[in-house]
Amino acid sequence: MKRTADAVIIGGGCMGASVAYHLTRRGVTDIVLVEREQLLATGSTGRNAGGVRHQFSNAANIQLSIESIRFLERFVDEVGHPIDFHQDGYLFLLSSNASVDTFRRNVALQRSLGVEVEWLDAEAAAQRVPGLNVDGVAAATCCRRDGIADPNGVTMGFVKAAQAAGAAIERDTEVTGIRLDRQRIAAVETSHGVVETGVVVNAAGPYARQIGRMAGIEVPVDPYRRHIFIAAFDRLASAAAAQVPDSKIMVIDFETTFYFHREGAGLLFGMGDPLEATTFDTTVQWDFLPQVIDVAVKRLPALAEASISHAWAGLYEITPDANPVIGPVPQVEGLFLINGFSGHGFQHSPAAGRILADVIAGRNPCFDLTPFDLNRFARGPAAGECYVV
Repeated sequence: MKRTADAVIIGGGCMGASVAYHLTRRGVTDIVLVEREQLLATGSTGRNAGGVRHQFSNAANIQLSIESIRFLERFVDEVGHPIDFHQDGYLFLLSSNASVDTFRRNVALQRSLGVEVEWLDAEAAAQRVPGLNVDGVAAATCCRRDGIADPNGVTMGFVKAAQAAGAAIERDTEVTGIRLDRQRIAAVETSHGVVETGVVVNAAGPYARQIGRMAGIEVPVDPYRRHIFIAAFDRLASAAAAQVPDSKIMVIDFETTFYFHREGAGLLFGMGDPLEATTFDTTVQWDFLPQVIDVAVKRLPALAEASISHAWAGLYEITPDANPVIGPVPQVEGLFLINGFSGHGFQHSPAAGRILADVIAGRNPCFDLTPFDLNRFARGPAAGECYVV
């Protein structure tokens, strides 16, 4: 392991990989990226549904989406590695008057920023998705440039390009401490030695709070478990399999947070549990599945004929306002945060990594980071993101 570096990035998921890639493109190549697992992208990055969307309620998040999705569309040309990316759209189903009112305002905001979002009635929504039951649906929105991308492919593309430019990747290496010298970053202590550096990037996902405390900083990020299930249709259920989308369109029932999209020959689906407390436990809670199924078969009746082939759970890294923290820490010179994306980190990693790399390299990021400033929480409640699924 290297003993000195211009920058140490803690976390080998999509955020850390993106920062590493963009730093090398700005001439900062003496980088050490540290990941405690044996493989990269096995934490929250490798356990998400891969969705990317423009449809957010906060202007700053919409702007992150615009830049990130444009980047994903040209990923092979920019990064040099192909990725699996399907832009079949996101369909939000709205069942309450309050949601309809909220989405009307937010569709206007999205359109004002140049995003083409359709407003649909229930019948039009049903026509987009074979087998969809729209009972109780008052309206729907759809953006056709939203879609599904491969988190592992994106992360490894960033990493390989950064590594080719000179970045060192240290797997199976745990960060155990951060050394300061008069409130300046001095070094990072790891299970494989100490790296002297003047710059540390906290890209530790749901573990951001623990890493922050090593430098005496409180990062307001808490982990929440989210489940994903894969439904399979056997030969006897072939008729039911025909009543599911043949594209990868992502359908989200906004009131319940139930969502699904095609995954190979089967279907990927999930739903948040509003009663679950913060946890680092990623064990699948099978007793939660019946609650999901109750909602699932109402929206997509064909799921009643499917079997669950496998399932997993991952962690959302959630802040009090469901917006991320991006930028420098004023109290500790050389410490930078890219945390708390509240379930939409993968899809925003291309833009967020670019922005933070610009800040670290002393460039103008051409992005107002005020909504993502760490100190906003001390100023009192702020308008956050309401599209957390």
